[in-house]
Formats: sequence, structure tokens, C-alpha cells
Amino acid sequence: MSSMPFGLKMALLDRAFQKKMDERAGEMGLTAVQLRVLGSVSRLEAAGKTEIHQNDLERIQHVTHPAMTKLLGRLEAKGFVRCLPSAQDRRYKVVSCTEKSAGIHKMILEQDRQVWEELCRPLTSQQTRELARLMDLVLEDLDPE
Repeated sequence: MSSMPFGLKMALLDRAFQKKMDERAGEMGLTAVQLRVLGSVSRLEAAGKTEIHQNDLERIQHVTHPAMTKLLGRLEAKGFVRCLPSAQDRRYKVVSCTEKSAGIHKMILEQDRQVWEELCRPLTSQQTRELARLMDLVLEDLDPE
């Protein structure tokens, strides 16, 4: 494994992580993309945003308008979100969690933590903390803000 290019190692870890997260989403009858959108809606609501518009989610998820329309339609049909015209501007669709998905961002964070622990099983707890610290340093350097 040590002779494997670093980029390939990162890609393999990402795929392993995504596969485990996809499995958890599937247990809820959702795709990973649907779960990410639900997580975004739930997080925005928890942060106090009063109106979450479809175009907000399109920007956050880097998804086109038609793709998000389809995605939200499926989530609404499954009872996870409500989509209603905005009271301020009827051209905008306001998206909100239903009781079924309220606070789901907390569950997603817990699943994320569990998958991280699974992937770090061969490491000691000190090595796991150090890996997380080093990843944070690299990511901080990527973010110019």
C-alpha cells in the first residue's frame, strides 16, 4: 500500500466512507444525496433560518434547479419535507422538514462519527486524534477565509 499514489489512497478512503454512509441512508429508504439535502434543511432550520428556498439548497449542494426539483419531489412523496410557495414571494418554493425528519442533521453527524470510528479501527485512539488534527490543518490551508 505504501507505494500506492497518495491521490488513490485518498480516493479509496473517500469511497469507503461514502459507501458506509450510503448504506445507512439506504436503511432509511433514502439515497445519500437525499440524506445530504435533508441534512442541509435540518441544519438551516436548527440555525434559525425562517425560509429555506429551493435555490438555497441548489447552491449548497451544487445541484441544478431541475435536479433539485426532482429530489425534493421524491423527499416530499416519502414524507420527509414539505414544499410550499413562499408567503413573501410566490415564485420561491419554501422547503421545511416534517416531523419525520426534524433534527435529522444530528443523526447524520452521529452516523458520520460512527463511520469515522469504523474506518479508524486499525489505529489507536491517539493516532485517530492525530489524523483528525492533521486533516483539519490541511483543510484549513485550503480554505482562504
